[in-house]
Amino acid sequence: MKKRTSTNMIHEVLADRIVHGILKPGDPLDETSLASEFGVSRTPVREALRQLETNGLALSRPHRGTIVTTLTDRELDETFVVMAELEALCARLCASHLQGSALSELMALHHEGEDAAKTNDVEAYRAHNERFHTAIYAGSGNSFLKTTTLAVRRRLAPFRNLQFEAFQRPEASHREHAKIVDAIIEGDGERAASAMRDHLRIVRKAVDAVNLGG
Repeated sequence: MKKRTSTNMIHEVLADRIVHGILKPGDPLDETSLASEFGVSRTPVREALRQLETNGLALSRPHRGTIVTTLTDRELDETFVVMAELEALCARLCASHLQGSALSELMALHHEGEDAAKTNDVEAYRAHNERFHTAIYAGSGNSFLKTTTLAVRRRLAPFRNLQFEAFQRPEASHREHAKIVDAIIEGDGERAASAMRDHLRIVRKAVDAVNLGG
């Protein structure tokens, strides 16, 4: 029981670091150093790394150890296409599902990101961005869609976080969010979906810009 608890704890900590951009794609996940950090043997660390691989957050390379997942350009393109369609559906359903105070809450949440966007506070905006998108998923009113979209987002999280290293990306992202929110408030599902697709396409390009040093 103790070993399983240690494994789960290590898995949760490492997953959190990956999802929130502390560990980036390609960063090594060394069993020995992690065992030392967490004060455990290598066995629970090895099991935690296997769980990360199952979740798509880590990649084991024969004779070269485990790293935070990296994706080829084609794999990124394919995954972002799926992500964009899922989030577009969430936005479209939000436009017909959210009413009254729920719309006011979404607008208030959007405005909460203004200061971080204007000051280019990357860490604060990353946290706000996650809250914003999660609210869109929840606002769809479809629990299965929310769960599915969160799972794909988690898979892409290390790459989506990279976008904020691009020049003034938080400010641009906030403007893109505004178009989505405006369409949802006006009840225009198709425009909300289109704005979300456009947003995800820009995110994909920003990831490339950072990877290429652009």
